[in-house]
Parts: sequence; structure tokens; C-alpha cells
Amino acid sequence: MKKDIILAGVGGQGILSVAAILSNAAMLEGLWVKQAETHGMSQRGGAVVAHLRLADHEVCADLIHHGQADILLGLEPMEALRQLPFLHTYGVLISNMEPYLNLPNYPPVEELWTEIKRLPRHILVDGGVITHQLCNPKALNMIMLGALSDYIPLQADSLKTGICELFRTKGEQLVQQNLEAFDAGRAFVAKQPAV
Repeated sequence: MKKDIILAGVGGQGILSVAAILSNAAMLEGLWVKQAETHGMSQRGGAVVAHLRLADHEVCADLIHHGQADILLGLEPMEALRQLPFLHTYGVLISNMEPYLNLPNYPPVEELWTEIKRLPRHILVDGGVITHQLCNPKALNMIMLGALSDYIPLQADSLKTGICELFRTKGEQLVQQNLEAFDAGRAFVAKQPAV
């Protein structure tokens, strides 16, 4: 078993937190993990990308080659499309619908959705609506982690343990809010047609 996952977004969206939770959950389950990340001006809304490779055997390389990712998780639609060359032809793209308007010439978001919908295997998550329902605008990354969870070889309980470990020093209330967001992402995907 091997899963190659690309995580894409912009600074401040919590891509590296998602990568840490996935890595910790994989190690908890006895899997081999390689993780690499690239980020430019991440504190100023620049691109952040993480490569995550999970396997039941040793993984040698950190980076995923073009056309080899099984899953592309985009916390922002334009950043998801920028990483599309990494996605395998059978891969699945899971993307937040809501744009992070950090550019003066940001393309019309409907055009981005149209591009995503052209892919044979995709899920568009209305993260803005879900964060509003949860009254938690900072929960997008955990919602998207929940949306991803059914497509990776990790148990939900291991991911929840990873969430607890990452946020426990920040208080029980924050832990519970992040667990609730994770469950909301899982619930959203459970209502979508299978991809």
C-alpha cells in the first residue's frame, strides 16, 4: 500500500498543521511517512504546498513526481489547480470552493470551479458555508482534513488522536472545536456522490 498526497493552499490556512496530523496518524498506525513542504511568503498569503507519502514499506523520496499523486487536497481552488500537474490520471482532487482573495487579478471563481469539475474524480467542499455553520472561521483546515479522511488509508480515530495531540496545549475547547470541524468535513463528503 502506498498513497501520495499533495496538500495545497496559502499561508495561514493551516496546511502544515494538516500535514503534521496526517504524519502523526500514519506513524501511530505503523506506516512509513515522508513529508516535504514548500512555502514562499506564507505569512503574507503566499503559496504553501506539502508533499506527503504514506506506505506500508520504506519510502525513499520526499517529493512526489508530476502525475504521481493519488490525492490533491486544496484548501484554496486556484492553489489546487496550480498543483494539478502532480495528480495522477486516476487521482482525486478535493478542493475548497471558497477563494482566498490575495491577488488583485484573481480569476473569476466560477472559472476555477468549472476547471475542477472537468476532472473525472473531484469533490468541491463549500468550506465557507461549513465554517459559518460551525461559527468557526479558522476551522477550514480541519474540515478539509475530514473531507480527505475517507480517501486515505488511515483510521478516523488515528486522525482524531493527531488533532488532539497537535492542539492539546491550546486548551480543551480548541481541541473540541477542531474535532467538530473534522467531523463536519467527514459528514459533508458522506453526502456526496462517490468519486
